[in-house]
Amino acid sequence: MKKTDFLMTKIIATLGPASGSVDMITQLIQAGARVFRINFSHGKFSEYDLLIANIREAEQNTGEFVAILGDISGPKIRVGKIMEGGIFLKKDTEIIFSKKKVPNGETLDTPLLSTTYPAFIDEVKPGERILLDDGNIELSCIRRDGHGEDATLICLVKEENLLTSSKGINLPDTELSLPSMTEKDFLCVEYAVKQNLDFLALSFVRSRKDVLTLKDKLREQGVRPKELGITGHDFGFSTAYEDTAYIPIISKIEKPQAIHNLEEIIEESDGVMVARGDLGVEMDLAEVAILQKQIVHLCRKEGKPVIVATQMLQSMILDPTPTRAEVSDVANAIIDGVDAIMLSGETAVGKYPVAAVKMMSRISVKTHGFIRKYGHEIPHFIKREGLPSRKSAMSHGVADIGRDIEAKYIITWSHSGGSTMMISQQRLDVPIIAFGDCIPRLRQLALLYGVNPILMDQPESGSRFIADINDFLLQDALAAEGDPLVIVASDPITKRGLTNRIVIHYLGENVE
Repeated sequence: MKKTDFLMTKIIATLGPASGSVDMITQLIQAGARVFRINFSHGKFSEYDLLIANIREAEQNTGEFVAILGDISGPKIRVGKIMEGGIFLKKDTEIIFSKKKVPNGETLDTPLLSTTYPAFIDEVKPGERILLDDGNIELSCIRRDGHGEDATLICLVKEENLLTSSKGINLPDTELSLPSMTEKDFLCVEYAVKQNLDFLALSFVRSRKDVLTLKDKLREQGVRPKELGITGHDFGFSTAYEDTAYIPIISKIEKPQAIHNLEEIIEESDGVMVARGDLGVEMDLAEVAILQKQIVHLCRKEGKPVIVATQMLQSMILDPTPTRAEVSDVANAIIDGVDAIMLSGETAVGKYPVAAVKMMSRISVKTHGFIRKYGHEIPHFIKREGLPSRKSAMSHGVADIGRDIEAKYIITWSHSGGSTMMISQQRLDVPIIAFGDCIPRLRQLALLYGVNPILMDQPESGSRFIADINDFLLQDALAAEGDPLVIVASDPITKRGLTNRIVIHYLGENVE
């Protein structure tokens, strides 16, 4: 490990045709990526098999723990097949949606379209908006004609553009009854369990019920402990010990209904992603930055990990450098204290995937340098209502001690990872080095702010652990003799599920 590997805000890279090889994934890790997203909206299980195998081989090549995030597609509604070359929908003309399949998307003078969710024809009301192709086309519902399978929806084109096959349909004004997960999604969950993925992201979350549906499926699959309900502020790691299979749920906020139910979704979720793509289509675009701030603030208040995603360095899909506005966007998310920032098309299909990760890494280093120099305080988890848990009280104490002695590192010995998670939520401006002997848990810790997981055999004693830390940091030139450390572990260190010891240690001191 090198000093340059200590990135505080983590980088998530989406894999795709531009980045799926072992060599490319290795370069992405070396550039700073610590989590890889597999988008279940694209590709086949056989292709995911190859990506997962390549990630694990690259992980071995670099010696860095990386997590895999499976992104469940959810009920994305799309238009059906349209004639080759598409149909140009002209402003102030009408189009018709049919419940029946339409061979080429056009009949006579009025475009006739089918969809992947015909039932929406019964649910959209006159006056409600229908957005096609990420909002590039806007329609307004005029009326519904017919009944049952013969029902059609007549709409007026408000914003014109070319429409081609399989473009997405967004219904920002409509309360849809469709389930939060499709049959394909449930198959993807089973696949994720079989392949030991580290996290699952749930798309188009509208309420607490959607999260509970996935939780039930994970319990059924044996990767969510039955006693684990709402995870509190430690990612559920304290309940799900390292010998228990456990896949945390990241809820994607991208629907107006999710904004209305934001507090209950954050409470029920293990973590949250601000998915600005569909959010920017379904909500007023001018509100997206405010909504992002609101979501991040609530996650920080509740001590839940939070990711900001979509179009962060969008121009780097085609260009070798980002715009100034994109750089500012990334820096502002970092200043707000998010756990991770995510690249989508930039690394999945872009021309410069490694350069995009390197750019995010550079922005992160520069931004955290500013925070350390000028003392900007990243919002940290301060919730204290009720009787604080041992880990909660300990994390506050570690934060205060670390600031008082200007610690070089916070060092933890992690059995389940719960204490490390809660210290991460304090948003200290120094790295947390989390030693542990459970590889699945170390991979999951790789997502969290400031945490750098390191594999180590279970120490036989606390003093032996401190001696090993001395050797590790000095041999790798990560610190110098006399540098202050805060060490957090259980006493005895072999005791699991208990964190009750904080040690102030100056590197090189004899503790035997």
